[in-house]
Amino acid sequence: MLLQARAPKAWHRLFQLKPLALPGTPGGKAQHVRYQLFSTPSPAETGRQGQPQGPGLRTRLLVTALIGAGLGGAWLAVRAEKERWQQHQRTEALRQAAVGQGDFSLLDHRGQVRCKADFRGQWVLLYFGFTHCPDICPDELEKLVRVVRQLEAEPGLPPVQPLFITVDPERDTVAAMARYVQDFHPRLLGLTGSEEQIAQVSRSYRVYYSAGPKDEDQDYIVDHSVAIYLLSPDGLFTDYYSRARSAEQISDSVRRHMAAFRSVLC
Repeated sequence: MLLQARAPKAWHRLFQLKPLALPGTPGGKAQHVRYQLFSTPSPAETGRQGQPQGPGLRTRLLVTALIGAGLGGAWLAVRAEKERWQQHQRTEALRQAAVGQGDFSLLDHRGQVRCKADFRGQWVLLYFGFTHCPDICPDELEKLVRVVRQLEAEPGLPPVQPLFITVDPERDTVAAMARYVQDFHPRLLGLTGSEEQIAQVSRSYRVYYSAGPKDEDQDYIVDHSVAIYLLSPDGLFTDYYSRARSAEQISDSVRRHMAAFRSVLC
């Protein structure tokens, strides 16, 4: 009686013990009995279970995804703005370098006189080289042509005029240029001229070139700087691309310049 008075809850739980039959006994009757205590939840626990549990896992994942998308979009916007600013700074720096200033007068591979103003209103990719170049010039012209074709394939983009100016006027006559450019692109124009005319346009674009010694066959190599120049529709030098730049990288740069272009001659 003293134990029952002191621990009524313990006695209450004791009477809820349920005998379990152990497996393997004959007739399904257990020889030994063990007890398992089944406790019923208290009113306090029942109340806690009935309360709202907050947003579910799917809701939390959705909120997290939305926050992540918002942060990602903001990061992309900041990155794009930074790239536009960097491109603007580069364009201004190149413009202040005064590359490609002044005019030129050369003959194209059809014998027609061409000057810089003839290409006003067009985007131009320009390369300096020579037709007897064994590898670098063909490779760079092929790359230039790939850029032109990539941009031609995109509706809405203005056409790009490819130009090739020789640094070897002694051998690169009008006829020699005509034979050479036909292997690259139907719109590629080859330009040549006198020694003085080539020297003037090369200085304007800061192109270095120097003819090497002649061999017994009177053949020689011309050492020259290697770069592809981009001219805007205003006829202004806008960018240049070294030999290390791929056709895809040049195409991306030209697209960005096209998108950001605002004429300074209007």
